[in-house]
Amino acid sequence: MKIGYARVSTDEQSKVAQVDALKAAGCERIYKEKCSGKSKLRPELERMIDTLRIGDVVVVQRLDRLGRSLKDLIELLDSFKIGKVQFISLNENIDTTTAVGELAFHMIGSIAQFERRLISERTKAGLEAARARGRMGGRKQKLTPNDIKKAQAMLLDPNMTKAEVAKHFDVSRPTLNKSLEKTKN
Repeated sequence: MKIGYARVSTDEQSKVAQVDALKAAGCERIYKEKCSGKSKLRPELERMIDTLRIGDVVVVQRLDRLGRSLKDLIELLDSFKIGKVQFISLNENIDTTTAVGELAFHMIGSIAQFERRLISERTKAGLEAARARGRMGGRKQKLTPNDIKKAQAMLLDPNMTKAEVAKHFDVSRPTLNKSLEKTKN
């Protein structure tokens, strides 16, 4: 039996294209899920795995719908292989019923992992270079230095509370406290 698995990460994404592709591929049953591929808690994936029998074929539209990391994908495929279940990824033309398809899966998975690591390394290098030039990351400060001076002056009045000052500047009390602490250092 051909069994499809469709997954989206957010409410804005639609499973329709995946489901249509899986139906066109001849899937008799399709498990649909909305959750991150990084999440270990994917109930529909677990439900699908529990129902697999010898000779079944798991079909996905794209590899990244099944899992995000090469390790997870390989573990899933190994469990399929042990259970004598085949795997097909439509977009990548991977079909583990053939030796070439199995080799292609491992090559594409390795390249995808390499690409993710390369992006991560570039991001870290870019952040370090920005810090070296004196740029600080993070959010823009909600209170300007002038706002902080005004807040300090307002707090000199014994009848004024921090909550009232925070409300005046449209920030939370913890944000006000943090800004005031920075000026003390």
